[in-house]
Amino acid sequence: MIIAIDGPAGAGKSTISKLIANRLGIMYIDTGAMYRAVTYYFLQNDVKFDDKDEIKSSLDKIDIDFDRDKVYLCNQDVTSQIRSKIVNENVSDVSAIDVVREKMVDMQRLMSKKKSVLLDGRDIGTVVFPSADYKFYLTASVDVRAKRRYLEEQNKGNINISIEEIKKSIENRDFIDSNRKISPLKKADDALEIDTSDMSIDEVVNKVINIVGEKDVI
Repeated sequence: MIIAIDGPAGAGKSTISKLIANRLGIMYIDTGAMYRAVTYYFLQNDVKFDDKDEIKSSLDKIDIDFDRDKVYLCNQDVTSQIRSKIVNENVSDVSAIDVVREKMVDMQRLMSKKKSVLLDGRDIGTVVFPSADYKFYLTASVDVRAKRRYLEEQNKGNINISIEEIKKSIENRDFIDSNRKISPLKKADDALEIDTSDMSIDEVVNKVINIVGEKDVI
């Protein structure tokens, strides 16, 4: 069984997807974290975003894996590093590179072979798994998404960033993700849209679970 959950930044995809996958006892693949890991690698190794040969060479060296809530890049835990401001500012540009998307889609499909998985991202239901068993599109107003990210940053001790800065960053990423030529952010025609603006995390999780059904999965 394959569950695809798409949506813009700050809609709650990662948090909700982890909880659903845990409830169902299936593997969760955070595709957004994969693009963040690639972005982090490129930044750390001074890979030029417009040098296709250098990008291809770098992608051949990259290995990404998940273990519980940890993200590993070439066997190193980069869970915190991939959420940094510099990665936030560059991940949309890296995600728009065709060879990067091709590599990540191949990795995502390989991870999903012969097992039930839940993947979240921006093109799971439209490109990666257009024939997914279940498709959901989570969204929320920009103001709500900005407030959520602001509270996350406050909880992490990042008190020097304003909610206005976060809102502007989210709006910019929405524009880039929705207008890129390669696999733009959009709702699959057969996906169920859920506006999480006025819903609690548990309410969203229970709504999805009630549709999918808590049953044994392969």
